[in-house]
Amino acid sequence: MNILGISAYYHDSACALIQDGEVLAAAQEERFTRKKHDPSFPLNAARFCLSYAGLSIDDLDAVVFYDKPFLKFERLLETYYSFAPKGLRSFLTAIPVWLKEKMFLKKMLRDGLREIGPYDAKKLKLLFPEHHLSHAASTFFVSPFEKAAILTIDGVGEWATASISLGENNSITAIKELRFPHSLGLLYSAFTYYCGFKVNSGEYKLMGLAPYGSPNSAAVRKYIDLIRSKLIKIYDDGSVWLNQEYFDYPTGLRMTNDSRWLELFGVPKRQPESELSQEYCDLALAIQNVTEEVVVLMAREAKRLTGANKLCMAGGVALNCVANGKLQDEGIFDEIYIQPAAGDAGGAVGSALAAYHIYFNNQRTPSGCYDSMHGAYLGPEFSDLEIRQVSRKYRAVFEHFDSFSVLAEKTAEVLADGKVVGWFQGRMEFGPRALGNRSILGDARNPEMQRQLNLKIKYRESFRPFAPSVLDEVKEDYFSLKTSSPYMLLVHQVKDKRRKTVPDNYADLPLKKKLYHLRSDLPAITHIDFSARIQTVHKETNERYWQLIEVFQRKTGYGVIVNTSFNVRGEPIVCTPEDAYRCFMRTEMDFLVIGNYLFDKTQQQEWKETDEWQAEYQLD
Repeated sequence: MNILGISAYYHDSACALIQDGEVLAAAQEERFTRKKHDPSFPLNAARFCLSYAGLSIDDLDAVVFYDKPFLKFERLLETYYSFAPKGLRSFLTAIPVWLKEKMFLKKMLRDGLREIGPYDAKKLKLLFPEHHLSHAASTFFVSPFEKAAILTIDGVGEWATASISLGENNSITAIKELRFPHSLGLLYSAFTYYCGFKVNSGEYKLMGLAPYGSPNSAAVRKYIDLIRSKLIKIYDDGSVWLNQEYFDYPTGLRMTNDSRWLELFGVPKRQPESELSQEYCDLALAIQNVTEEVVVLMAREAKRLTGANKLCMAGGVALNCVANGKLQDEGIFDEIYIQPAAGDAGGAVGSALAAYHIYFNNQRTPSGCYDSMHGAYLGPEFSDLEIRQVSRKYRAVFEHFDSFSVLAEKTAEVLADGKVVGWFQGRMEFGPRALGNRSILGDARNPEMQRQLNLKIKYRESFRPFAPSVLDEVKEDYFSLKTSSPYMLLVHQVKDKRRKTVPDNYADLPLKKKLYHLRSDLPAITHIDFSARIQTVHKETNERYWQLIEVFQRKTGYGVIVNTSFNVRGEPIVCTPEDAYRCFMRTEMDFLVIGNYLFDKTQQQEWKETDEWQAEYQLD
């Protein structure tokens, strides 16, 4: 049975192909179009998925869209009616778009599929599960669990903004949901907006900024008190009520009522790219603390309602890896599984799996050990011929290695020498994280590596931390992490024995002084609160990446390196060898490895493009 899942028309469009219950291929449209968070019909992603499986559209048993557009339209109309006459301008802007695009979604999907190739429209079965069911299916059906509580938290689907379900075998039973406009995800996005970052893009920046807040300061305590007393009511079951006098998202064109927030917090909305003052760091920490509190309460309620010992999570808030780490530390559940593409892109996988297991009533056989996401390596891969074609196009100079072991030795050597390496191998990752196939790598021991990567390679804000990739076998030598974390979705502390002594007033130092203080023997991946967003690397799912780090460990004594996504700020992660070479030449990366080919920057021809290339990508 072949099922194509699609998420589109909001942000992070994606496509996934399920064959007899197995996730065979999945990719985000942005990787092909080079438009970050591309919301359009995932034409290129769908072409890839079908080509990878050797299928035509007529071979599909169903095409499944990740939510119900008519329910969303109902929510839109009811919301504007409830808030009338407020929001008339927004209503007049939104309704024509909805009438044109969302109300005629079936036609749009059929037209999009027709661009791939001709098919028999009469035989095409279109299905539309609810948004949060797609999220729930995306995590439970690929998990190794036979039975689990399922918690989904995001901005909003149709009406639901969070849900608790029970997954058993091939069924998902909805138990409880939180409804719009009350939303933990939208609350977090409101602070993302107010702190000067982009909604649906900059939430991870807000999370990274939070540790720069002063945790025991009167300012942070005041902000938390104001959030809890004025913006949100938090109930014991984790449900929340948001005071809509302070928000503009239900009917307006902004997330917040800026004047009310200025009056409340005494801090104006930060302008994008402006200097980050301590007030915004403290606001970030305050909302992060509140978010963690609510997530834990929701998880406790999921445990109470289901009695399950295991938890599956999805939805955009499930990408808050700091909250995930705190939840794991609470010990509410024996095991937690989080879908690596927890946001809307993962809805493509979930919708197809929901159709396969629920609509078509097919059984599942969980492994009990590994998930069925194949390490999230579900995208396209490229041949030696395609790599050589790119090298000929750009007259690139390379060294080819017949033995990967020799290449790994060479790469580990240059990493240990302080060089930055673009690393391109095998199938592209699905989801927001680069997991060792489309990555930029560095030496975590190097105290200058974070600054170098941020300013000379990624061209992004200096405060943003980098993640470690660590051999799963030695993770506990470096981090207070007891379980595996293959998808970089858990934050835990660097071990005490690796920390450096910091000044007594460390928590009260300005942002930049905190940033460049040596905090551990792994300074490039140790955040200012001694935390790290950890990826454990497993030989079973990525043997090449595992082998590289193992060789690095033999050379240096350290089984951990820096891993950041292979792109510059505002650009989607690279997809093709040409994307990789162009990014390599545009930045100050030292080496590029594609497959068994090594490119040394010093041997390449002068790159003719100027800084104008940066105009291609809007700042995120």
